[in-house]
Amino acid sequence: MPRPLILVSNDDGITSKGILTLINVMRELGDVLVVAPDSPQSGMGHAITVGESLRLEENLIFKGVKAYQCSGTPADCVKMARHFVLKDQRQPDVVVSGINHGSNTSISVLYSGTMSAAIEGAIEGTPAIGFSLCDYAHDADFSHTEEYIRKITKQVLEKGLPKGVALNVNFPPKQDQPIKGVRICRQANAKWVEEFDQRFDPNGRRYFWMAGKFVNFDKGEDNDEWAIANNYVSVVPCQFDLTAHQAIPILNEDWDILERPASAQTEVSEYRNPGAEG
Repeated sequence: MPRPLILVSNDDGITSKGILTLINVMRELGDVLVVAPDSPQSGMGHAITVGESLRLEENLIFKGVKAYQCSGTPADCVKMARHFVLKDQRQPDVVVSGINHGSNTSISVLYSGTMSAAIEGAIEGTPAIGFSLCDYAHDADFSHTEEYIRKITKQVLEKGLPKGVALNVNFPPKQDQPIKGVRICRQANAKWVEEFDQRFDPNGRRYFWMAGKFVNFDKGEDNDEWAIANNYVSVVPCQFDLTAHQAIPILNEDWDILERPASAQTEVSEYRNPGAEG
C-alpha cells in the first residue's frame, strides 16, 4: 500500500523555520510535496492572484523532498500544486499548512494565510489542517509541537474529516511545563481593535502604520483562547460555508421586501427573492 501523499504549504515563506519543522514531521507519515510562497504572505486571508502572472520554481532547499516556491498567495500555492504540479497525477491525501509563526486563534482565522491554504484544500475535498504556534519570534522553539502534529495528522489520515471541514490547530508557546493536552474548541468571541499611527514622509506625504490590540470578550472555557491561555493545544473545526443559516428564517419572516406566494410557509425553501429570477 502506498504511503500517503502530503501537500505542505504555509504563509511565512518556504525558508521559514516553521515549515521545516512541519516537513520533518510529515516525512515520517508519508511522501511529501511542498508548494509554498517564495516570500512571507501573512495576513493575506484567502486572496488569490488575478490579473498578474504567477511564477513557480523548483527549490532544492529540502534534501529528499520535492519542493516548489510560488510567487503567489498560500491559496495560489495549493491551487498550483493540485492543478499544475500534480495535475492528472495522484492528488494529496491531506493538506497541511504551517507551522505559522504566531497565533491564528479566534477572528484571526479570517485573516490567516496559513488557514487559507488549509481551507483551499477543504474546498477541493481534501482533509486539511492549519498549524500555528502562538509565538511570533523568528527563531521560535517548535519542539513541543511535533508530538501533537504527528498525532493529529495521523488521526486525520486514518479517520478523515467531515466534508468541507479543515482543522485550525494552535499551540501555546514553549513553557517550563509540558502541554496539558488537546481541546476540541469553538472559535473565541474576540477581535482586533485597530489603531492607525499617522506619519509623514520627507516629502510631506501622509502614510499610516496599522496597530492596535487584541481584545477577548469571551468568558467561556470551551474556546481556543481559553485553551491556549491554559497551556492546551486548541483544535477548531472550520468551514468555508459562511452562510448564517440561523438568520435565514428570521429575515424571511421579518423583512417586508420579500414577495411571498399565497401558500407561504415558514420553511426557507418557500420564500423567494423577486429579483432572483431576473
